[in-house]
Amino acid sequence: MPLHTLYVDLNSFFASVEQQLRPELRGRPVGVLPVMADTTCCIAASIDAKRYGIRTGTPVWQARRLCRDIVFVQARPATYVEIHHRIVAAVESCTPVGEVLSIDEMACELMGREREETQAIALGKRIKRAIYDQVGDMLHSSVGIGPNRFLAKTASNMQKPDGLVVIRREDLPQRLYSLALRDLTGIGRATEARLNRLGIHTVEALCAASADTLRHAWNGIEGERYYARLRGDTLAAPPTRRSSIGHSHVLAPDLRDPVSAQAVLYRLLHKAATRLRHYGFCAGSLGLHLHYLDNPHDRHWTGQTRFAPHADTFRFNAAFAGLWQRRPPEPAPILKVGVTFTELVEAHQTTRDLFDPVDRHAGLNAALDRINRRYGPNTLYFGGAHKGRGAAPMRIAFSHVPELQVERDG
Repeated sequence: MPLHTLYVDLNSFFASVEQQLRPELRGRPVGVLPVMADTTCCIAASIDAKRYGIRTGTPVWQARRLCRDIVFVQARPATYVEIHHRIVAAVESCTPVGEVLSIDEMACELMGREREETQAIALGKRIKRAIYDQVGDMLHSSVGIGPNRFLAKTASNMQKPDGLVVIRREDLPQRLYSLALRDLTGIGRATEARLNRLGIHTVEALCAASADTLRHAWNGIEGERYYARLRGDTLAAPPTRRSSIGHSHVLAPDLRDPVSAQAVLYRLLHKAATRLRHYGFCAGSLGLHLHYLDNPHDRHWTGQTRFAPHADTFRFNAAFAGLWQRRPPEPAPILKVGVTFTELVEAHQTTRDLFDPVDRHAGLNAALDRINRRYGPNTLYFGGAHKGRGAAPMRIAFSHVPELQVERDG
């Protein structure tokens, strides 16, 4: 049966970029940190560090205990985004990239003779070589090839680092039996627990389950889609729509007081508002999120306010100020803060507020965005964000590749 998808997964991407750009780090265990502090955790670990059991999320203290020779470096998100685009270009020199799934993953749909196994494997090897030649020989990747995207991604995880694995439809489902349930995309802790309650504890049992059973496990049609993916069927992707835009940040120890936390939140709010306008959306709701340090009884607080959809930073400032006043007395120092815009509507689909028929700040918002794009973020900023303007640098989420012109640091 023909193969349909080739999946490229960069190995230890952030750490590998650091080793590519800093030759003195090559061959050494490296942990990438969001900030250089003992209270944080690794957001990436090099291939060498992973041999000691260090992973994404490993606290600094534990990483040192696992490997006393580990080297910590501070993350450089803008650099990782630039390298990401070079890697995409390298892959596209071999075959079109169908979809970029994250900063270090992309899927390519096989065409014509590429669907033959020998041709697909040859293409995978060319892609690996193109990344080495055009970007750098420390940028290792695992390539998975399969009859659908789900199985191609599964294959890419089966041999790391630097693997190339094919899953053939005729080898299903036995080819998957050596995997654990959590090895499969779409099965996290909660889904695994639901499967276990239905008597499904292994991938073999999962593959033997009926479509109705999986529908029950996933509480809907996604279970039937999962049933089909396991058998190699190619399904049309359901339509996607952006549902939220937000930013969060773990505060440095000197910023965990209310005044500093509020300044950082203004910084996050303004970054999110800039992105909102860039993507052409208005928001109808703003959420404020506070997490506290070492407080077992009240670890977090969330507040939300709704309004007629708009994209005006001036009005968002007022909404945020109201939320901030509603927060309870701090039970402990504030560890993490975040803001989230939800109830998004495309800007061209909104109607003006009956009581505010003129968008008084449209020109000011546009000028603010234009100047900061040209001269860099924080060239112009609101006074409330002054103390937090150096905090909350660019972050790279698993499913979001930042646009440098919008999200780069000042």
